Amino acid sequence: MTELELIDLIKKIQVQKVETKNIELKSANGGYPKKLYDTLSAFSNQDDGGIIIFGIHETKDFDIVGVYDAQDLQKKVNEQCKQMVPIIRPVFTVTMFEDKSIVSAEIPSIDISERPCYYGGIGRIKGSYIRVGDSDEPMSEYEIYSYESFRKKHEDDIRITQAAEMNALETTSFLKYIEKIKENNPKLSKINDTEIYKFLNMIVDGKPTLACTLLFSLYPQMFYPNYTVNAMVVMGYEKGEIAPDGARFIDNRRIEGTLEDMLNDTIRFLSKNMHVETIIDAVSGKRMDRNEYPIIALREAILNALIHRDYSIHTQAMPIEVIMYKDRLEIKNPGGLYGRLTIDKLGKVQPDTRNPVLARAMETLGLTENRYSGIPTIIREVKEAKMKEPVFKNSRSEFCVTFYNGFNQLISEEVNIQNQESDQLVGLLEYCKEPKSRKEIADFLGITTVYWMMQNYINPLIEKGMLKMTKPDVPKSKNQKYVSVSNTE
Repeated sequence: MTELELIDLIKKIQVQKVETKNIELKSANGGYPKKLYDTLSAFSNQDDGGIIIFGIHETKDFDIVGVYDAQDLQKKVNEQCKQMVPIIRPVFTVTMFEDKSIVSAEIPSIDISERPCYYGGIGRIKGSYIRVGDSDEPMSEYEIYSYESFRKKHEDDIRITQAAEMNALETTSFLKYIEKIKENNPKLSKINDTEIYKFLNMIVDGKPTLACTLLFSLYPQMFYPNYTVNAMVVMGYEKGEIAPDGARFIDNRRIEGTLEDMLNDTIRFLSKNMHVETIIDAVSGKRMDRNEYPIIALREAILNALIHRDYSIHTQAMPIEVIMYKDRLEIKNPGGLYGRLTIDKLGKVQPDTRNPVLARAMETLGLTENRYSGIPTIIREVKEAKMKEPVFKNSRSEFCVTFYNGFNQLISEEVNIQNQESDQLVGLLEYCKEPKSRKEIADFLGITTVYWMMQNYINPLIEKGMLKMTKPDVPKSKNQKYVSVSNTE
């Protein structure tokens, strides 16, 4: 960055008085900070890197204290960057601010194929970090594995199910699959079946692979008890809300079987529990039922979860979760987006595939097109249903799709309009001239359900730029507060 850009950034930090996901502050006025490897690792392991600014004292009200020696500081930082694996190449900027030297070090993101970046002095397991809000946290064993899995092209869907034998398979469906393969590839008919099984990564050394087990076993959960779909309908807008009689769930089911069984049974569960609206066509007079959520979109989301979830030993205890709330439906699967794929590229580029054998088999069975059309189909179906766009959230350990139902969306829009036209809105903004917590705002408005208050009051005001979070990089922080923008600009 230029000196002017650094000065602007310093001024912004003094106003906001907060570190962020991409900004780390070090005083360095009394000497070189000895421990930087955690921040160097964390910034390198996130897609947009980060900036370390030396010369601002965070614990002393973000005072400008300057650095002890700008030249020596750059040398020492660069020396520690060379101890990282792979080596980091920082970009330094030096400027004067309030007659004191300030140094910034821009830490670039490293390519995903080289992650995790770690401090060589203590090794990959202890020296790999990830940025969480404004802190550097040690990577979990699974987070480290998720990067190595892509780099080394681990094929978890073809690992052998050691406890299984051939008699664990439903023979008829398995042989039908083999026949379909032969029909699509006539040359394979010249090869004996044993070789075909091995070629397709279905049977290796007389034992079924994980893909074969999940697709054709009589009961896959005999070998993988938690490769299931846990489906539930909760009482309100968040987990934990209970009915007057103490019930936590309206419906709750553990869905088992092959991947096809789980797909079909999950759709049946959702169809059973979703509301259906009856519409009478004004022209034809015909009756038409409209589901709370478009079934085709839900099917694609469940298929994606079943095919693209992480099937490594690190996630064997983690089921797929399908949760119906009053206003939304969440489908969560273990394992974030694989490889280089990011949220903004979903449905737009050909992605790396975590479980290619499983994906190909599902296509052969006619359960999926395997043409990367799932996400576009979800978006199209939701749009045609005139519902709010689905939200896709990704982390290293989980991928989540959230659908918002049309009925509650309509109520929300009507409430928002009423809010904007009422004196209560003005009073709320006045009340938030000093930062307030979620609970304080709910009490002020006389609303008992904090989640509903957030959806219908706070979030719309944030979107309109009338309120802002005091901790924008950790929106779910228990210490999060909200303040009127007019009081902060």
